[in-house]
Order: sequence, then structure tokens, then C-alpha cells
Amino acid sequence: MRDTAPVRGHLPDENPGFVGRRTELERVSAALAERRLVTVTGVGGVGKTRLALRAAHHAADGFPDGAWWTDLDQLDGERLLVPLVADSVDLADHTPGAATTGLRRRLADDRLLLVLDSCEHLAEPCARLVTELLAAAPGLTVLATSRRPLGVAGEHVVPLDPLPPAGGDALQLLRGAAGQDFPAAGPAGEICVRLEGIPLALELAAAQIRLQGAEAVRDQLGTRLDAPPEARFDLLAHTERVWPSRHQTLRAAIGWSHELSTPLERLLWARLSVFRGPFDLSSALAVCTGGPLDRATLPAALDGLVRSSVVRPPDAGGRLRMLDTIREYGATWLDRTGETGTVADRHATHFRGLARRAETEWHGARQLRWYRTVDAHHTDLRTALDRLLRTDPDAALDLIGSVAFAWSCRGRLREARDGLEQALVLGEARGRVRARALWALGVTLVLQGEFGPAQEVSERCAREARNTEYTEYAERDEAPRGGRDRPGELTLDAAALAGLLALTTGRPMSAYVVVGHVLDAARGGPADSAARLRCHLVRVFALTGLGRLAEARQGALRLRALCQELDEHWTRTALEYQLALTGLLEGDPLAAAGHARAMLEGTRGLGASLGVALGLDVLATALAAAGDGERAADVSGTGEAYWRATGQPRRGLPGLRALHEKYTDTARATIGEPAYEEIFVRALTGLPQDGLARALEGPGTQA
Repeated sequence: MRDTAPVRGHLPDENPGFVGRRTELERVSAALAERRLVTVTGVGGVGKTRLALRAAHHAADGFPDGAWWTDLDQLDGERLLVPLVADSVDLADHTPGAATTGLRRRLADDRLLLVLDSCEHLAEPCARLVTELLAAAPGLTVLATSRRPLGVAGEHVVPLDPLPPAGGDALQLLRGAAGQDFPAAGPAGEICVRLEGIPLALELAAAQIRLQGAEAVRDQLGTRLDAPPEARFDLLAHTERVWPSRHQTLRAAIGWSHELSTPLERLLWARLSVFRGPFDLSSALAVCTGGPLDRATLPAALDGLVRSSVVRPPDAGGRLRMLDTIREYGATWLDRTGETGTVADRHATHFRGLARRAETEWHGARQLRWYRTVDAHHTDLRTALDRLLRTDPDAALDLIGSVAFAWSCRGRLREARDGLEQALVLGEARGRVRARALWALGVTLVLQGEFGPAQEVSERCAREARNTEYTEYAERDEAPRGGRDRPGELTLDAAALAGLLALTTGRPMSAYVVVGHVLDAARGGPADSAARLRCHLVRVFALTGLGRLAEARQGALRLRALCQELDEHWTRTALEYQLALTGLLEGDPLAAAGHARAMLEGTRGLGASLGVALGLDVLATALAAAGDGERAADVSGTGEAYWRATGQPRRGLPGLRALHEKYTDTARATIGEPAYEEIFVRALTGLPQDGLARALEGPGTQA
């Protein structure tokens, strides 16, 4: 969710090249005011996405719960459709059970606009999902874009034609894209007519105008488009979903751009089609080199594709992308070259390597950088995982085991669990790869509240860890005195998982014993590895649950100082939570509030909605304990909004739940039930990011 959004929701920034479409915009806007499902249809490149985005921005103020955007083009199958839609409406779905349960609950009482962009390749599953959501959420309105209608009862279809070729809008678009002020009469006007006013075709022509001039482009198009269809280009005649038989001009325009590209640019165009999401130069180099494309020639070829508008220019983060129609054209050429499988395997290998580096770098100063890298490349990591599940399940197990914890921290529990469970069934690899995946699955199940399955997975993880480490010691022929029975990193993480499960089910003594046993037997200190640090974190929480508060606070402060030296973020935020809880139990609500705010700053930076929800609960409790009933009600209402974004009711450590209930009752009594409810509901129905900003203000310092 964007902190600067003027209304609740998330819509991408509008394309500054939007031109005309006044009548079409009025038709879509009027339909959104009266209909619950509006679908903008038209051929590829005609401007469906731009129109839908402009209409959504115009309509957003009319939806109290916001307008939310979902780009479906990144999916190549329906398996992740629901998780993607859930993620797009800020639902970090932690619920087990049916895939749509949390999404239906999230939308049930809201009045919002959900935009589903690029539905055509998932028309049937989109139709089923939309039907289910509209039935479950009376206040929901859906705006879809697709090359064909979804076929849902009550659907209102708005067909979108190209811009009038001889009108001013097509010429204005061409002028803006080319950066030149053409006269209405002359080559530019002829180009608009020949390209039938199709926006994407005009943008491709504009790129060539910048390179060759308008007259040269006009002449080339005249030569090609006046020829019989079979003589225009070496065109692709079979992909009906991309090139409807009723409209071939865009196909010809893309083919023309392809012909004008250099041989290396064409090869790169084809290979880049394997990326489903944004990519950077380093990824392009890793995936697309080979043959004449090498590290020396590829950057120049990529620059050429950017100049010709085949690849969109890099954003602020250096990421580039292709539009779906252009990418699909490149994918068909890749198939023609016989390289589809080879490049897909190279893509999967690259992102498997990226996942492994991210996991290796988790413990230390580069944690936040790699966490954000995994998030930025999420779409292509999923694509690589799907490829490996089909071609190399053991490699898939390695990939998902490397990123699942980061996905779970980000709130993508369903995707993490789905990938882990599939890979564990299909893969045969034993040892470290399996133990790590079992650990990640166990953490995911605990966060979903699936304690029974988590217990079974925790036991499997411990067995796999012990067997693996014993075998590795035996292979190195280490004598017992050298530490054959000494627990290693896998056993430490298995113990941390068992301890986490014990803590969340109200068994702090069990948590203390299980991590204490392995820590006492293991070499090294908490700074030596992520597994050791996690075990020390569990022990601190266990001490808190056992009422040994002074020990817990001192241990947490030592660990926090260590995390600050390491520049480690995730454990540090968890320690702030523990210190806030300890402050409450010790009767120091001001210190508790300071630690809670520090936790909230950390979890907000990590994009962890569950962590934000937990932090708001402990802050609300601290404020209520301090006698500030009004602020407690405000923070508690915001917390409820974030809990709803996780798809589950409030939960947390048993000790905090009891304190929260106790001091909430006190706050209600202090300011009166009506006043408390009014503030609570106002925060619940307001902008969550505004409520979080208010929560982060105020007194309270860290001890």
C-alpha cells in the first residue's frame, strides 16, 4: 500500500501518454456507477489498460474502501490467481483452507473497485472467481480488461476501438511519443491512417520516427502494408489469441519493428520473452547470453530495443519490461528458434541462484537488500519455481526452500506453503535441501495457525536435520571428541521451529528446554549464524512466558545490540516486540510503547502486515495501561484493520492476548463505551496507513 495514496487502495501511476478517449471514458465511468462488472474489450495494443487505469483513477473517490489494481499478465496459469488478487488488495492471506476463503472475507463488507487487467488468457478462471466474489461481497465492483468478454451473468461490455485514424487524437499520440510537433497534413497523418489509429502501433512507429524520420517511416509502411498480407513480413500466422483475424494491422506493425531490428536485437527480443515480470540488466545477461549475444554485445542490443520501444525504459530501480503483446510475439519467435526450453531452463537456473544467494545473505548487513530483491523478482521466482517443478523437482525444492521464509515474512504464506508442499512431494532430494524446506514449511504452518500439521512437520524436520548432520560428520570421519554429536545449523533451526510452535501454543517451558538443549551443545555464539540467532530469540521469548522478566529483558537487549552491529532487521523487530511485552509485564507502559513503535517501524519497512498487526496490539495495550484511552482506541481500531488484512482474527502470544483484553476493558471504562467505539470504528474504517502514521507519533522511548 502506498503511504502517499490520497484514498485507500492502490492504482499504478497513469501513463502520461494517455490521449483522447473522452467518449469511452464516459461510457466506462457511467457503467461503473450502475453495474457491478464492467469489461473493456478490444484487440491487443488498443489501449484497454490505459483506459481502465484512467477510469479507475476517476472512479476511486466513489468507493470508500478504495480502488485496487491486479495485473494478471504475469500469470501463465490459474494456480496463483487467487493469491495474486489477494496480494493486490493488501490481503496477506494467512488463512488455511479454501483459497478464496480469506479473499471473500476481506471483501465481504467493503465497497471497493477491483481492477483485473489482462484477463484473456485466464478468462474462465477469472469468470469463476469474479462470480464467487460478487456473490460474497455486495459492495464490490469489478472492472476487467480482456480481449474477449468473461461471460459472467450481468457483465457489461465496453468494446474499445482504435483511435480515429484521421482524427486529432491519433496524431497527438504520435507527436507525444515521437517528441516532435508534426503538421496534420503530411507523413505523420498518413502514418496514423496506415496504422489505423492503434496506440501500440503508433508508439512503435514513433520510435522509428525518432531514428529515421517521419517520411522514411511513412514510405516503409506504405511499401509493406500495401502489399498482400503474405508478402508483408515473415509474420506469425497461428496465435489467434494474440492476432484476431478481424484485425492484423498491429501484427504487421510489430512485425515491421521486428524486421527493422538488428539480428542481435531480434535474438534478444525472443529470449527476453521468458521474463514474466520486470527485469534488470544483470538478469538479462544471465538468462539471454549465448552464441553471438555475449556480455559485450547484449547491452547494446538491449539499448536498441529500448530505443525502438520494444522494451520499456528502465524505472527508478533500473528495471525494464515488455508489454504483453510484444512479449508474446517474441515468445513465438523463441519457439521458432527451438530455444524455448533452453532459455526457460537458463531463466530457472538464474533465479534459483538468486534465491540461494538471498538465503545465504539473510544473516547480516545485506539482509534488507536481499529481502527487497526477492520481493522485486517475485513474479520470475514463481515462474522459475513452476518450471523446475515440471523439469527438476529437486532444484525446485532448493529454490522454494531458499525463499519461502522471505515470502512468509512478506505475508505470502499461501504461495510459500503451496510451493513447499508440491516440491516436498515431487522432489526426492534428502539432506540439507529437504531439512531446510521442512523448516520453512513448519514456520509457514505456525503463522497460519495450523498447529497440528506444524507439529508433524517439526518432527520430520528434526529427524531430517539429525540424520543429515550425523551422515555429514561420518563422511568427514570426525571422531566423537571432534563433535560428531554436536548439533549443527540444521538441528538448531529445527529446535527454533519446535520452540516457536511451543510458544504459540502456550508452552514456554517446552520452548525454553528444546532450544536450551541444542544451544548448550552447539559451538559458537548468536552472531555466528541465522539459526543460532533464531534459537536465542526463542529462548528470550520463553523466558518472558515463564515470568523471568529481568533475564528476558537483559537477553533481549544484548541480542538487539548484536543485531544492530550486524544490521539485521527481522530479528531486531521481533526483539522490540518482546521488549514491549516485557515492559507491559513489568508495569512500564511508556517503555513498552517505545519498543512497540520501534517494532512497527521495522515491520512497516519489511512490508509485514502480520507484524504490523501484532505491533499495533501491543502499542494499544501499552497506551491503555498508561491511561490514554482515546489513543488506545484509535490504535486498536487501526490494528483491527491490519488483522483483517491478514484474513484471520486477532491472535498473538497468549500473554499479550490476556493483557490486551484486560487493559482494553480499562480503557473502555475510562473514556466510556460510546466514545471508545466511535474512535475505534473511525480508525477501522479510515486509511490504515494514516492510522499507522498516527500510532507512530507520540511519547515513548526505547530502554
